Amino acid sequence: MHKLNHMSSLLLYLSFFFYLLFSSSSSLNVAASEAGTNPLTPKASLIRYWKIQISNDLPIPWFLLNKASPLTAVEFATFSKLANDQNALANQLQSFCSSADLVCFPDSSKWVELGMFFRERMLKMGTIMPMPDMKDKMPKRSFLPRVISSKLPFSKILEMKRIFHAGENSSMASILATAVSECESVPSAGETKRCVGSVEDMIDFSISVLGHNVVVRTTENMEGSNKDVMIGKVSAINSGKVTKSVSCHQSLFPYLLYYCHSVLNVRVYEADILDPKTMAKINHGVAICHVDTSLWSTDHVAFMALGSGPGGCLRSRHKPINAKSVSNPLLEDTDLQRPAHTLVPPQQGLPTNCR
Repeated sequence: MHKLNHMSSLLLYLSFFFYLLFSSSSSLNVAASEAGTNPLTPKASLIRYWKIQISNDLPIPWFLLNKASPLTAVEFATFSKLANDQNALANQLQSFCSSADLVCFPDSSKWVELGMFFRERMLKMGTIMPMPDMKDKMPKRSFLPRVISSKLPFSKILEMKRIFHAGENSSMASILATAVSECESVPSAGETKRCVGSVEDMIDFSISVLGHNVVVRTTENMEGSNKDVMIGKVSAINSGKVTKSVSCHQSLFPYLLYYCHSVLNVRVYEADILDPKTMAKINHGVAICHVDTSLWSTDHVAFMALGSGPGGCLRSRHKPINAKSVSNPLLEDTDLQRPAHTLVPPQQGLPTNCR
């Protein structure tokens, strides 16, 4: 396992995702946003791309739309042209960063991630466990339009440092080098991965793994952060069998960059998150359990947290709000506007070493 030092998810392989399920209100919000969008903006282009690439009737998730480039139609045309000449883009860096909602001067920015792992057997109704801070600790940024990001020499560190005015031994130079190194590293055994700097690239990678009929999920809200929470109703996706999914984890970079990957042998569960005092539902999450950890490094933080080692069925970890997951529809005959879930007892079908 390679280590992802500057990523919002240092350990990608055990993840407790809190998901937003699509609802009629989400559809209305996206439709209203689409209706008022200039057709020449990156956001309008993204909406059209989603409709072309995704075969179901689900609208583009609001959290992806909110992270789309905020460039106006005029700014989009201007910076797209400048991106053809990287010296010209570098000369307009301050304007580019401000208009495109990028982080180009990070020395004053700090980010710390907190996480907590737990075992799969804890994922059952009535379990009380602590939830860490779910807030996004990363600096606020937006995706670049693919027209611009595709023109940047991502893998060429010296050229990227010149574009973003990264001096030697500066924080920006370190951020650029680390992200590129992580993205260019050899995938782990059984891992399919890609770093994406645009929503279009995220869509393309997801459908290359899962096909065009996908469901996107992310943190529903931040309720329960830094508190003890209770697990409510637990539902098993794909009847608790090993299933395919794509997880995307935010990297520290000037523009919004996600490390997206799919790994083998995972089970996915959904769970309601309750206030342990009132028993009221306050959040909704999805736990991803990695069944086979035999190829993991012995010094993986998950093993240190759980007091175990490679080879067993490892568990899940609370995830911050900036992580996303994509999967196939939960059931083949699912009503895609209201995804159905198969309720399975949490212990059903688990190998003995996972209980």
